[in-house]
Amino acid sequence: MDLRLAGHGALVTGSSSGIGATIAETLADEGCAVLVHGRNAGAAAAVAEQVAARGVRAEVVLGDLTEPGIAEQVALTARDFGARILVNNAGPFAEHDWETSRPSDWRAAFEGNVLPTVRVSQTLLPSLRAHGWGRVITIGSRAVRTPLPHMAAYSAAKAAVVNMTTSLARHLAGTGVTANCVSPGVIATPSMYRMFEERSAEGDSDRGAPEGGPDEADLVAEYAPNPSGRLGRPSDIAAAVAYLASPLADYVNGIELRVDGGITGTP
Repeated sequence: MDLRLAGHGALVTGSSSGIGATIAETLADEGCAVLVHGRNAGAAAAVAEQVAARGVRAEVVLGDLTEPGIAEQVALTARDFGARILVNNAGPFAEHDWETSRPSDWRAAFEGNVLPTVRVSQTLLPSLRAHGWGRVITIGSRAVRTPLPHMAAYSAAKAAVVNMTTSLARHLAGTGVTANCVSPGVIATPSMYRMFEERSAEGDSDRGAPEGGPDEADLVAEYAPNPSGRLGRPSDIAAAVAYLASPLADYVNGIELRVDGGITGTP
């Protein structure tokens, strides 16, 4: 299917690795020019090289979005790049439960996941509105619907991301700019496997670490049982983002699209 994305420009925050990198490459496969964002110059350049290999324009913008003024600078670079599609993917996760979390942990969760999304979006919105067409896509989490006890602050921050995406869609009514959220389930990425390897080494089965190391079948059975019977892939998330970014999704607005294998069940 032709998603009619050829010639569009996109900024994907946090796209120097993992899900963000796959989103960037998938948009490039559809003909999008992509501005790759990250904090590590080498990693971001490697993704940009993969993007450019698809025959589209690729550039890199660097910066820690939690630092003062950086999110705004990244957004202005995206404006000058011609980005009409914004994918707010950047956002750290950390494990803190209600007993061990400190106020600083909750602050870090919101400063890492919520405020950069707000700042980048606010800065780029005038350009999108002036153009009369655009997409703001945020990346949520299955933790929005099924809060994770060992990720209490992260779960709450991602819930805020979904809430403000719906609010933004209503704010942008009639402008030609839509706002939607994609909430991944448990996605097989290197960082996810590292997390479970650390849990296994600590013998922490209470938090979902299968004994004997992280095998996908064990992870599905013990940590992420779902009707689809497997873990998600970064490509699953990227495909959903590409659709929502496309002109084919003009009538899709203000939603949370759960791409989680059915782990959260029905509303």
